Amino acid sequence: MKLQVFLKGYSLDLVNAEAEVLGITADSRQVKPGYVFVAVPGTVVDGHAYIGAAIEAGAVAVVCEHAPAQPASADIILTDDSHKAIGELASLFYGHPSRKMTLVGVTGTNGKTTIATLLYDMARLFGRKAGLLSTVATKIDGVETPSDHTTPDPVSINALMAEMVQAGCDFCAMEVSSHAADQKRIAGLDFNGGIFTNLTRDHLDYHKTFACYLAAKKSFFDALPAEAFALSNIDDRNGAVMLQNTKAARRTYSLQQPADYSCKMIEDRIDGMKLMLKRRGMKEAEVDTLFTGRFNAYNLTAVYGACIELGFDPEETLVKLSMLTPVAGRMQTLRSATGITAVVDYAHTPDAIANALNALDETLRNPDGSRSGRIITVAGAGGDRDKGKRPLMATEACRLSDRFLITSDNPRSEDPAVIAAEMMAGVPADKAGIAEIVLDRALAIRRAVEIARPGDVILIAGKGHETTQVIGHETIHFSDIEEAKKALNIN
Repeated sequence: MKLQVFLKGYSLDLVNAEAEVLGITADSRQVKPGYVFVAVPGTVVDGHAYIGAAIEAGAVAVVCEHAPAQPASADIILTDDSHKAIGELASLFYGHPSRKMTLVGVTGTNGKTTIATLLYDMARLFGRKAGLLSTVATKIDGVETPSDHTTPDPVSINALMAEMVQAGCDFCAMEVSSHAADQKRIAGLDFNGGIFTNLTRDHLDYHKTFACYLAAKKSFFDALPAEAFALSNIDDRNGAVMLQNTKAARRTYSLQQPADYSCKMIEDRIDGMKLMLKRRGMKEAEVDTLFTGRFNAYNLTAVYGACIELGFDPEETLVKLSMLTPVAGRMQTLRSATGITAVVDYAHTPDAIANALNALDETLRNPDGSRSGRIITVAGAGGDRDKGKRPLMATEACRLSDRFLITSDNPRSEDPAVIAAEMMAGVPADKAGIAEIVLDRALAIRRAVEIARPGDVILIAGKGHETTQVIGHETIHFSDIEEAKKALNIN
């Protein structure tokens, strides 16, 4: 594509108008001859400082918010919003791949990965070629690669979607993080639907206030087109807020009140649950699932509603819901020959830990209200992240746990002992006897298994699917799933 065509929306006289655009990037280190460099202001580094380096590397044009002081050989194009510009230009460069697929975005604090992954699985069960962009993995018609971010940068998003289109995919589900919405990484994408899960405290190290966090999530729905659907959990107090200004068709789902898509939990077991699902104006229908816990009932209701909104056959949707399996590291259950169960979950916020423990508590309750086994929780908090949630996580962990092992979870540049002490501060006085600190995460998991008895359940929270541990500036291999299997003597 000629530069004058690529930048026609800017209506400028270009020195390099006839130059072929061979790539686009916001990273000056990736610039090659023929590339367009977009200078994006970041939270740590401002791309404007690297305009000179980009031009020296062969950039034919630079899109930026303020021009460099020195004259440049490349065309300099000014924009009011570099974040938005790179999204739109990346989409154009890769041929608008999101327009060639049905694209559904999922946002909220908890449940994004599960819902996005299950939508991908549902599409494939319906015989469609599909793509997935999630925290756990990127998938292109069954081919999987690990993910580094919940939502990649705009160039990577469009490059991956172009690969999906090339592979024949006509459907894509993706997580939309608050960072991505705030930084406009999804600018230029054409969504056919959006799903809101819930909103609790998270990422305040970045957003600073809950109001800003909420606004970032809401901006995704505000930008949805009229042809799309916006499906929101109205049991969450912010669910209605997400729908206030959207142009999309407003749809709701709930476990507690009338909604477009509603659900009742009939049975909840450690190995699955039976749900009664209902579409407004239609008959109720039972479905057996391999998932457990109220929060997964919400996730499956959202998937059910989205599938109907996308035009999937309602009866077949129910059949295929029963075929879905839990996502790796999301309430993943491991059982030993001795009757001890470990549940590995990504829960790393107070609300997520509460949800996981509520689910386990409900499955262990006998008809008389007693519990058939104890709950032992292993959890830590990440370093260089929101410190305010650390004591809150511990408070929630103690509420339903019989034993609580505070351990390390990606301490990064912080002292793990300091993080653990900040968590310990949230342990209620009457629960002090159940909590102990075991900083080595592998030892903490082994310790939990050692004190467990047949019938007990161990919740290993925080890392879920992750296979690394970040300590200082070093990233080492570490998997909760692997360590739990070792401790439980599971091959």
